[in-house]
Amino acid sequence: MMDKTFDPSAVEARISTRWEEAGAFKAGRADRKDAVPYTIVIPPPNVTGSLHMGHALNNTIQDILCRFERMRGKDVLWQPGMDHAGIATQMVVERRLAERQIQRRDLGREEFVKRVWEWKEESGGTIVRQLKRLGASCDWSRERFTMDEGLSQAVLKVFVDLFNQGLMYKDKRLVNWDPKFQTAISDLEVIQVEVKGNLWHIRYAIEGMPDRSITVATTRPETMLGDVAVAVHPEDERYKDLVGKFAILPLTGRRIPIVADEYSDPEKGTGAVKITPAHDFNDFEVGKRHKLPLINIFGTEAELRLAGNEAFLDGLAETDDLKEVLALEGMDRFDARKRIVAMLEEREILVQIEPHGHTVPHGDRSNVVIEPYLTDQWYLNVKPLADRALDVVRKGQTKFVPENWEKTYFQWLENIEPWCVSRQLWWGHQIPAWYDDQGNVYVALSEDEAKEQARAKNGRDVPLTRDEDVLDTWFSSALWPFSTLGWPDDTPELKRYYPTNTLVTGFDIIFFWVARMMMMGLHFMDEVPFDTVYIHALVRDEKGAKMSKSKGNVIDPLNVVEQYGADALRMTLTSMAAQGRDIKLSVQRVENYRNFATKIWNAARFAEMNECRRVAGFDPKSVKETLNKWAISECAKAINEVAAGIQGYKFNEAAGAAYRFVWNVFCDWTLELSKPVLQGADSPAKDETRATIAFILDEICKLLHPIMPFLTEELWEVKGQEGPKRDTILALAPWSNLDHLIDPQAEAEIGWVVDLVTEIRSARSETNVPAGAQIPLALVASSEDVKARAARWGDIVKRLARISDISFVDTAPKSSIQLLIRGEVAALPLEGVIDLDAERARLAKEIQKLDADVTKIDAKLGNADFIKRAPEEVVEEQRERRDEALARKAKMEEALGRLKDA
Repeated sequence: MMDKTFDPSAVEARISTRWEEAGAFKAGRADRKDAVPYTIVIPPPNVTGSLHMGHALNNTIQDILCRFERMRGKDVLWQPGMDHAGIATQMVVERRLAERQIQRRDLGREEFVKRVWEWKEESGGTIVRQLKRLGASCDWSRERFTMDEGLSQAVLKVFVDLFNQGLMYKDKRLVNWDPKFQTAISDLEVIQVEVKGNLWHIRYAIEGMPDRSITVATTRPETMLGDVAVAVHPEDERYKDLVGKFAILPLTGRRIPIVADEYSDPEKGTGAVKITPAHDFNDFEVGKRHKLPLINIFGTEAELRLAGNEAFLDGLAETDDLKEVLALEGMDRFDARKRIVAMLEEREILVQIEPHGHTVPHGDRSNVVIEPYLTDQWYLNVKPLADRALDVVRKGQTKFVPENWEKTYFQWLENIEPWCVSRQLWWGHQIPAWYDDQGNVYVALSEDEAKEQARAKNGRDVPLTRDEDVLDTWFSSALWPFSTLGWPDDTPELKRYYPTNTLVTGFDIIFFWVARMMMMGLHFMDEVPFDTVYIHALVRDEKGAKMSKSKGNVIDPLNVVEQYGADALRMTLTSMAAQGRDIKLSVQRVENYRNFATKIWNAARFAEMNECRRVAGFDPKSVKETLNKWAISECAKAINEVAAGIQGYKFNEAAGAAYRFVWNVFCDWTLELSKPVLQGADSPAKDETRATIAFILDEICKLLHPIMPFLTEELWEVKGQEGPKRDTILALAPWSNLDHLIDPQAEAEIGWVVDLVTEIRSARSETNVPAGAQIPLALVASSEDVKARAARWGDIVKRLARISDISFVDTAPKSSIQLLIRGEVAALPLEGVIDLDAERARLAKEIQKLDADVTKIDAKLGNADFIKRAPEEVVEEQRERRDEALARKAKMEEALGRLKDA
């Protein structure tokens, strides 16, 4: 006997164990050695990570694809693994050490890295355990880590090959420098924060022109110590006579040229800008154009470094001002700003302080202000790689879903700059470069190879020092689709599972990860790494706001799974995963889909109580009862709709088709219409109906399994005990194709019954017919087919629609509302049942109110100031309210239209 209720917490662990024992998710199973391969690589979660709703959505979609293709007979590899996440992991371990008053540099590199590995082993696999809770059907026996020995060898080979090909090189350039982590970070790891600051207007004297000066406006007066020029626009009449002359840099006395450059905007500030190439990206470009020197005045923690700074001191005379400036040595940049502003005020060369709002770059992890910083870094010339990565998408070899994300991909790759791949961290892949005492670099797979290169160059053994930097985390991640399969070795897995099929990821890492995998895959494997990139949307809170800890609106997926079960969460996310539309998630929605799981369980219990057992050799094509033919036909169509939704990456449509069939067609109609037969005397029709219901329950398990694996696997086993022995667990059962069972004649008959009852119920509700009232039904000028259907199904129509009697008439009775059912008219006489005039007035008033609501919302949405200032979720809420009001109005107008004719 089935349990009264489905308890996910009692089932999920047991089902997971069953899958594991069966080796259900292993790629290369013996029974599939000749099957078509299907591969997905997981976006490797950070070793520091824990499951959030974005992960839950991303991995649910991947799992749906993998389970579906596995049921379709393919040899599926869902490759799991984790990323070492350089900055994020180092930050976590440093924070843990700081709690014990231990600093990274006190430990030394070797001991610190050892501590990171210890932490990784202790708690780094949290997210993997959580993904298993969600039901992820990865081949867990193949789990990889971006710092595994094999993946590390792949990273070394790629770096060395790129260096030997002339694409990897070292250069002194301006980078985004994070003073907290003391490392370079990429543009995509920088967030722009709006701040209320100032514009300081500073007067620079002109050499040889005591009656002239030039005033510059800057948001960063502390960087003036690194100024090497003043730029003005070539067409700015105010300064034309000064171009080519020299300004005198305040506080230092340095002579700096006044140059003409279109970067200077005459409409902004004073029209003259200070040029500090070592501390501003735009200034760096101006400096290159005019061959200006580079003066770096900061250290790695964004503190002033002036004493012993040859570039700064070059050509400066020893003055009292310079002594005071040099006294700022070691001062933090923002403290130095205050002191420099005070010095300028004391010397009466600070002309004005103007309040000024502007954006300031911050590190996305450290949350400190990023410093443009001149430093030696390793760069990869990705332009040749990017050109090919652009070409394959333009030719359709890899497609984006939704297609509009191709524009983002194109925009980034068309404007690509050299990739700064080095990071000043200790946790990560250490760069395979060694230096001799002359600064010559030797790039090799090992130190021994580097020593051989040095010996060949110098004619003798020379001591070598390894580069201390590590590679950007995304460098190893870019190799993920082929490094996880054993490359650079020519493994059987690499031959079978590369290129992969679908990549499922978020839009925020299209450049970080997707584009880089494309470039590396094409360069080293000579094939695209995947044929489809599915970009899923964001999961927001129920009001449409982004989830964040600071807002307190984060929904923890594990808490949801504990309360409602993994299936309910998965079905919720899938049903809302419409292409290009963010998901507004509420716990109420998850509860609704928990109720859906309960509905399925109760339907299975109903079948059990009515002895609807699986029958050996049951052939659905042999059924004779129209209702059974219809139910099987509708099941066949639902299977096709679910498959089409999954294959078309329209996961919400797949979930909607499954839901509609299970809840509406099967539970609401098939079981309801079957009750008279099931509750009647034994007969061939009863036996057939029982077998049909059992058959459809099996098909429901199959079509829902990719989305709701735990419930369906449990039901598969429970129902397997009621009939012939199962050949396999559900996860490995074949996906059905019942196209040959689609029956238009059965659909015409039962569909008419369903539509008639549905329309009557809707009309009763919309016109306020009392729930318990029995009303007559008149079928107008009916065809012989409809008369025959009414004779066969009249009693059921009466019971389900609360109809007192059914009559056949030539014209619609007076005071009746008319329904169009599949081209034929049905009428409901309502005189004496409701006050028709009062009902017409009520509906007209309701329509008027809805019109007013829409007008009010339109006024808000038409207000540019409201759109600009209101939070995104508030604007979206107004749009949704408008849509709901218009939908409600349409229903009211339809009901009023019926009553006007009555």
